[in-house]
Amino acid sequence: MKTTYEIAVFEGDGIGPEIMAPTVDLLLTLAEPASYALRFVDAPAGAAHYARTGQSFPTASMDTARGADAILLSAMGLPDVRYPDGTEISPQIDLRKALTLFAGVRPVTIRPGHPTPLATDKPVDFVLIRESTEGLFHTQGRGEVTEDEARETLLITRAISEPLFKFAFDLAKSRKAAGRGPGKVTCVDKANVFRAFAFFREMFDAEAAKHPDIAADHAYVDATALWMVERPWSFDVMVTENMFGDILSDLGAGLMGGLGLAPSADIGHDHAVFQPCHGSAPDIAGQGVANPMAMILSAAMMLEWLGGRHDAPELTRDGVRLREAVEAVITAGAVRSRDLGGTDGTAAVAAAVKAALV
Repeated sequence: MKTTYEIAVFEGDGIGPEIMAPTVDLLLTLAEPASYALRFVDAPAGAAHYARTGQSFPTASMDTARGADAILLSAMGLPDVRYPDGTEISPQIDLRKALTLFAGVRPVTIRPGHPTPLATDKPVDFVLIRESTEGLFHTQGRGEVTEDEARETLLITRAISEPLFKFAFDLAKSRKAAGRGPGKVTCVDKANVFRAFAFFREMFDAEAAKHPDIAADHAYVDATALWMVERPWSFDVMVTENMFGDILSDLGAGLMGGLGLAPSADIGHDHAVFQPCHGSAPDIAGQGVANPMAMILSAAMMLEWLGGRHDAPELTRDGVRLREAVEAVITAGAVRSRDLGGTDGTAAVAAAVKAALV
């Protein structure tokens, strides 16, 4: 049985290193008395690395990522450091494509006492799954532009969509078993307008038929945006195309109070990357005020994923412990970062999470 897990660590740009350091410290705190061990391996990449070396993603770092049991990636990119063609430096997208990380997992959780713009105290707990390798991002960096028009190509394939939908139904089953959801998957599309989405929906329905114990329904993306505001507690697992998921995941983060509380995972057959949804915030870098919670919650997702993948209940339990510690700090409200209306810095928030571990 595997007992040592290698974690590739991409420290990121801007506030990235500031939120990664306390996250790794928390993971080591959990592992110290445990029967498993975590070995962290640095993988240099990103905009700052490009500015220093002319390389945005060294081959050695990609090899480290491929060989690791999991990948922990902090905020990446800097607005004033770009490739000669003007595009942003995004190692996280390079990883998604290189490792075929088709399932972008974006949890949205609001507990009683959690500060939220929603005018309700009802708990919210759903997961948005964003396909992360094709869709409208298929021709990223390769779109056709002439003097009079521009074209991008949306791609939906059976090779990606079928495992995506299987992942969604498996997640709904595990959430139901854990008491976190009723066991329902909603396909979010625009099948009334685009043939590609009708194809997407057909494959969803075929997978749904294999899971009679899980409810399945459909929703158009525009209606979904409305319902996420009006009744977000009605969702369990949602699955959608890349661009739709990109937009709806930020709406989900807004429901939680901001990107500082929004973790994510990009998962494929053999690899997974865990990172916060927010950017590198270079305007506050070095000030010690960044909110580390999204990074910490992403690490909690990593532990739960490792536990499930390797049949290691202790890892799964520690992932739940870390997530619940963050939620306890949020709902208690005694320690609150600046983006959530408080005055506490990165170190104070991380210390509060460590104190809340039970």
